[in-house]
Amino acid sequence: MFFDSWYDLLRVAVMTACAYAALIVAVRMSGKRTLAKMNAFDLAVTVALGSTLATILLNRTVSLTEGVLALVLLVTLQLVNARTAVRSRRFRRLIKSEPTLLLSDGRMLTEAMARQRVTASEVRQAVRSQGIGAVEDVTAVVLETDGSFSVIPRSQAGSGSSLRDVGEDTER
Repeated sequence: MFFDSWYDLLRVAVMTACAYAALIVAVRMSGKRTLAKMNAFDLAVTVALGSTLATILLNRTVSLTEGVLALVLLVTLQLVNARTAVRSRRFRRLIKSEPTLLLSDGRMLTEAMARQRVTASEVRQAVRSQGIGAVEDVTAVVLETDGSFSVIPRSQAGSGSSLRDVGEDTER
């Protein structure tokens, strides 16, 4: 249970070094956005990469070649997905969520909040985390595609052009 053989330990060490190198090469070749904090879909791919790496390292029935192929395919599919999303609005809307406006001009948008399963307390926390003492001093709070909150204080709202692609409820 604690130790089977020196061969097994050596196999894990060699597989780890080789699979790690293959993962680094694949991720570097695919670009910065492959593992970026972007949205739920990207998170799922990142988890799949981790699971695949663990399988390569610890499962004796998976060869290094099979594992590296799986890693390369996941990264390639992620790259194709990202490039297609950049070129096709329809595809992008199919696979990615849109940012949602939760607070507008100091007023909580309760229907949008309910659809996004966000509480008023969470919106107020986002406002406080920006050092703003009054919800009324906020032009907008947006639930971004990665699950984070963006807070735009009234004093920095400008023309509001950054809110162009934000809807009160784009997740229907």
